[in-house]
Amino acid sequence: MLGPDDPLPALPRRILVNAGSGAGKTTLAIALGRQLGLPHTEIDALYHGPGWVPRPEFLDDVRALAATDAWITEWQYTEARPILLARCDLLVWLDTPRRVAMWRATKRTLRRRFRREVLWNGNVEGPLRHFFTDPEHILRWAWSSHPRAAERIEQVLRERPELPVVRLRGPAEVARWRARLPQGRR
Repeated sequence: MLGPDDPLPALPRRILVNAGSGAGKTTLAIALGRQLGLPHTEIDALYHGPGWVPRPEFLDDVRALAATDAWITEWQYTEARPILLARCDLLVWLDTPRRVAMWRATKRTLRRRFRREVLWNGNVEGPLRHFFTDPEHILRWAWSSHPRAAERIEQVLRERPELPVVRLRGPAEVARWRARLPQGRR
């Protein structure tokens, strides 16, 4: 496993960002995509159809994305993970403390709800009271799924020991690591 100061064995072309909800996966993926000249695909946009219903073509879209030469996306959704992992050449793990991820997820959820931000395919965050009634409410999901990010990394290290995995434990490490990367490569 690599840290923020370790050199990469090669410049990546297909990058996955792993973390729990609220850790900053999408924010980092967008920034890395811009910095490295790689197209970012937000995997939530592929997954969620209108009314928060999973899109039937989701896995076909994931396969099409994985088959391309250059991409960066978030490593989410159990059924999509093996497809993306088989093709990636770098996995970035945002190992954000749970309290930080929960604070960020809460701020994001409240902002989206109060501003009625339109997300993927016309979806908006549901009423806040759903936190108490929906076992899959994003904040409940963020809390319960946080430890799984580390478990997934352990599995990757066993299954793909040749894959570079960069572990970043906060904004300072992210900034240090990004400062070592090239700008605007394609």
